[in-house]
Amino acid sequence: MMLSNKQAADMLALQAGMNAKVDPDWLAARYPYLRAVVIEGAEAIEHHGWKWWKLQNLDLAQLQMELIDIWHFVLSDLLLACEGNTEKATRVLLRSLADASHQLQFDGKTYLFAELDLVSRLELLIGLAVARRVDLPLFESIMRECHMDWDELYRQYVGKNVLNFFRQDHGYKEGTYRKIWGNQEDNEHLVEVLVSLDARADDFQQQLYESLRIRYRG
Repeated sequence: MMLSNKQAADMLALQAGMNAKVDPDWLAARYPYLRAVVIEGAEAIEHHGWKWWKLQNLDLAQLQMELIDIWHFVLSDLLLACEGNTEKATRVLLRSLADASHQLQFDGKTYLFAELDLVSRLELLIGLAVARRVDLPLFESIMRECHMDWDELYRQYVGKNVLNFFRQDHGYKEGTYRKIWGNQEDNEHLVEVLVSLDARADDFQQQLYESLRIRYRG
């Protein structure tokens, strides 16, 4: 399943809106979004497990959640490169994926995705981010290794984006937001709500926000 034009445009518009919610002058500020990719990528490796001297178990759900966070910052960096023009960013995103290669050149070496395990791909993603680069086909290969297609990424991305908006609307920046609702973290509530809704519905975002509002108030 390929990423559709609508899905790409929707996510970029949501991301631009979230960035403006955090800082109306986000384009001028030019925050180092790829620095966040480095940190989130390292957290993804932690959820996978990498320590050879102790037993570790893969936490796929948390690993997928880290990929969603990474995707927020990848989209933000793409929007910066396109000066906030979501239509241009949509074209660039879809063209990059359509012209995808299953390898890349970095630091004088050729990396073939098929020869890399998931942790090595995440390390490569981090290395590129440190060098202020993004390779969208590499991200897609990581996503698919984590048992996600574009439909699933879209569903989870929209869910997390709406939750981020909800947090901002309820005092996240001011420090008054309650992250625990009735003995559950808001991320756990989000997972439960997502299961109950149809991501293909035209008002999916509105349904999701209202469901979170009811749970938060209760």
